[in-house]
Amino acid sequence: MFAAENGLKGDPRLESISQAIRVVPHFPKQGIMFQDITTLLLDHKAFKDTIDIFVERYRDMHISVVAGNEARGFLFGPSIALRIGAKFVPLRKPRKLPGEVISEKYDLEYGTDCLELHVGAVQPGERAIVIDDLVATGGTLKAAIKLLERVGAEVVECACVIGVPDVKGQCSPIGKPLYVLIEPR
Repeated sequence: MFAAENGLKGDPRLESISQAIRVVPHFPKQGIMFQDITTLLLDHKAFKDTIDIFVERYRDMHISVVAGNEARGFLFGPSIALRIGAKFVPLRKPRKLPGEVISEKYDLEYGTDCLELHVGAVQPGERAIVIDDLVATGGTLKAAIKLLERVGAEVVECACVIGVPDVKGQCSPIGKPLYVLIEPR
């Protein structure tokens, strides 16, 4: 579900967020229109608006875990977690977390990768959201959901700043709710 369809239609914050994101054609390879959120981070008002919108959505949902996908989920997740009173759990690339981990491989539109989660970071029955900057195919979100569900968490929703219309309403292809602020420009 896009934020504009969920009570935020015409909200000027969404346009501000969209305008703050730079589009870089053919990066990291030919045909990819890379949505560069580093320019969003440079605009303190647009960045704050992004966090505020997510906090407004999740503050009363009894979320205890905000899981952020490496690396750009780390930029949004901790701020959201602090504001809603949840813990932040990083989902990292292989060999970045010390100690015992579980892992999940997934496909990208331009390759494959893997996410890892510390064993014991999330307890059975905890309510979680997964945050990332962008959803295209849903592969990264699917891997994150699988990791959290393997340790017994209830994944309530996935949240992304940018989402392509083809995955609207779901973390494709597994059917979890998806909340997206804007479409790519």
